[in-house]
Amino acid sequence: MTLVKITYASMTGNTEGISEILEEAFTALGADVEREEVDDVDEEFYEDADVCILATYTDGDGELPFNFEDFFEELPDQDLSGKVFGVVGSGDSELYPDYFCSAADAFEEVFEKAGAKKGADTVKIENAAEDEDIENLKAFAKAVMEAL
Repeated sequence: MTLVKITYASMTGNTEGISEILEEAFTALGADVEREEVDDVDEEFYEDADVCILATYTDGDGELPFNFEDFFEELPDQDLSGKVFGVVGSGDSELYPDYFCSAADAFEEVFEKAGAKKGADTVKIENAAEDEDIENLKAFAKAVMEAL
């Protein structure tokens, strides 16, 4: 069975909610899913995964969440070849139009440096996931699974 591992960081609860939607979507597609907050894992979290999913918000003026900084620095040193990845970001385009979901973009680059294959385009969500976002997340999960 396919093992999907999801890690996330959330300050307001928006990204945690997104990670829960992703967990449900991948489970509905028949995958085994492990979902963990980044504070509870290290850069080797994805070692035994088939699919690597990361959900993040963007802090301030385009910065990574503080608790994702070490993970971000060490992830490129992991060998993720043969694995499929996907990234989801939440942000606020009104407050930070120049930096909307830029942390998600940065993680996409890091996964590629680690040798993982992009399974779907990054999904960017305005604050909390609403009905259309939930459908986009389900489509994202399906595309990632099909990329295996």
